[in-house]
Amino acid sequence: MPVKVLDGGGERLWRASSPLIALLVALPLMALAWQAAQGSVGLWSHIAVHVLPRASLNTLLLLGGVGALSLLIGTGAAWLVTAYDFPGRGAMSWALLLPLAVPTYIVAYTYLDLLHPLGPVQSALRALLGIADPRGFRLPDVRSLGGCIVLMALVLYPYVYLSTRAMFLTQAAGLLEAARTLGVGRRGVFVRVALPLARPAIAIGTVLVLLETLNDIGASEFLGVQTLTVQVYTTWITRSDLPGAAQIALAMLLIVVLLVGVERYGRRRQRYFVQQRPRPMRPHRLRGAAAMLALFAVAVPVVLGFVLPALHLAWETAIRLRQGSGLSPQLLSALANTLQVAALATAVTLAAGLAVAWALRLAQARRRARLQAISLRVAGLGYAIPGTVLAIGLLSALSWGDGAIDAVMRGFGHPPRLWLMGTAAALVLAYVLRFLVIAIGSAEAGLARISPSLDQAARGLGRGATGMLAGVHLPLLKPALAAAALLVFVDAMKELPATLMLRPLGFETLATWLYADAARGAYEEGAIAALLIVLAGLLPVVLLARTGTRLAHEGGAA
Repeated sequence: MPVKVLDGGGERLWRASSPLIALLVALPLMALAWQAAQGSVGLWSHIAVHVLPRASLNTLLLLGGVGALSLLIGTGAAWLVTAYDFPGRGAMSWALLLPLAVPTYIVAYTYLDLLHPLGPVQSALRALLGIADPRGFRLPDVRSLGGCIVLMALVLYPYVYLSTRAMFLTQAAGLLEAARTLGVGRRGVFVRVALPLARPAIAIGTVLVLLETLNDIGASEFLGVQTLTVQVYTTWITRSDLPGAAQIALAMLLIVVLLVGVERYGRRRQRYFVQQRPRPMRPHRLRGAAAMLALFAVAVPVVLGFVLPALHLAWETAIRLRQGSGLSPQLLSALANTLQVAALATAVTLAAGLAVAWALRLAQARRRARLQAISLRVAGLGYAIPGTVLAIGLLSALSWGDGAIDAVMRGFGHPPRLWLMGTAAALVLAYVLRFLVIAIGSAEAGLARISPSLDQAARGLGRGATGMLAGVHLPLLKPALAAAALLVFVDAMKELPATLMLRPLGFETLATWLYADAARGAYEEGAIAALLIVLAGLLPVVLLARTGTRLAHEGGAA
């Protein structure tokens, strides 16, 4: 029999906060549609004929190439380190996550410098071949669609690897052994049993890769690939055409909807049932050439996706520091700006995510959680929206907000001014909407592990909704919220598209500092900023690696 829940004013405020936060996430999308409708018919036709075909084709080719290559690398590496035992397997199982620390625009920036005709790689090859003239020997230009696909896949495949390996670790060994007793070879077990069972995890990882690819602006622009994301930025910043940018952004939003829809449609009828504590598979021991080949296969993406870029950045940074031209006042200012906006965005994001998850918990206790459940889903849409699309929508929404605030403030004698647009507040708001799903997911998962009996006991002692959250749940939620804070903070530090479009005039972060250096070809000057971003990105990777190691140990003990 359910315990009667007293509805105080505090609880009503908590439950009302969830729809309000969801509305705040949906508002930029509504503003985007409104702004796109402001364009003339001639503008629509011009974009449809001269912009969308080429940009859409490049975007779809990029998505297809990066998705396929990431799926191949991520799934293959996950199976090798799970199903086989070879020297270095333990180290490689977590090292395969390291490329996640390198944003796509940094790997493009690094390889443009490494593979430049006068860069270290081609210079060393010419010296080895005895060729003095740079025109006598040149590698294929990395500034191409193919180069962009390879470089982006090298840093995005861990999304597929992480989800797929977790699925392989939890698969029951009995199913795989049954296939072996029926005469199916190891390759057949992988193709006919393990791979179909891991399909949901592969699909989720691949969709994350595609969303990250669609959100990219730096790597695509550095490597000369005119995608829809680049066109949105160019149309707004270069041509000052907000309606045109909004129309292109709507085309990107359609791709996002199709990606999510295809992923869900592909899994609509699939159900997977395994025993409660499945016995994990015993990895097959490889020896000799087979072991070395397996080690080589999993080491290549780690070396190309993390080791080489990190070493090059460290080397360039050491040179600049030794020359005494490294930490300029402008770079220190960019670092301070990055830390400040990332910290503020993290605090607001955690508060909003906790509010949404807590409102759902309170509503579930009253068996009236439909509105809060819908609000939670809407509030989590931000991560699926590319940063450029979110920024264009926010520009219109913020202009409405500025108009309303200005009308009120002029009544108090304040002169007209922009209160939100062109301020750090707009940047923080973009980060909050973009990464809110991380905080919501962590808070919801943490609350799910807390027994409802604690809620009932707290209410029996006279605690209201706020007192119950502060005194009972928050202490238990600290690990989940700390992990979410780390992920949000690092993602905010690395975010480039939204930062480029919404930052105040003269306001630089590490990401925009690096982008500006690469745009003018001064690669050596951005090495320190790039290295700082990579070092910050290592923090969540270490957290993920520890989680994966714990999962593997728990699976082995099951």
